[in-house]
Amino acid sequence: MTASRKSSLPVCLKSGNICRSPIAEAVFRKMATEAGVVDNWVIDSGATSDWNVGSLPDTRGLACLKKHGIETSHRARQVTKEDFKSFEYILCMDESNLSELNRKAKSVKDYKAKIELLGSYDPQNQRIIKDPYYGSDEDFEKVYEQCVRCCKVFLERNS
Repeated sequence: MTASRKSSLPVCLKSGNICRSPIAEAVFRKMATEAGVVDNWVIDSGATSDWNVGSLPDTRGLACLKKHGIETSHRARQVTKEDFKSFEYILCMDESNLSELNRKAKSVKDYKAKIELLGSYDPQNQRIIKDPYYGSDEDFEKVYEQCVRCCKVFLERNS
């Protein structure tokens, strides 16, 4: 990553980088591509747990993205200590993620990442992006819609 590129890393926990965070990553990548700024960004996603490392996103999330014309080849991964140094923004989905990431960051010397809720960018002020894993297709759609709202504002403020 070059110094001139910005970077974002959406993070979730409960489902281990297979639901919310890959949806946010794919939405943000599409928006950055459409805005012509994708080359200015390093975009990835991760989880605080290692539960599903190497797995594709949840099939319901993939179906939701496909419905909206978005493809992803993401594979689940766990957040590393290096991520706290190399990513400018680590955008988590809920208070539990925020707490865990702040705890992990304390063990990383000279980390630079700004750790915050992706929902803090939601113009509808829905700060928590709820985990849809135990829900329905409608719950994945709600996550998608919230990610669209949040990523739009995040991109506008940071491009």
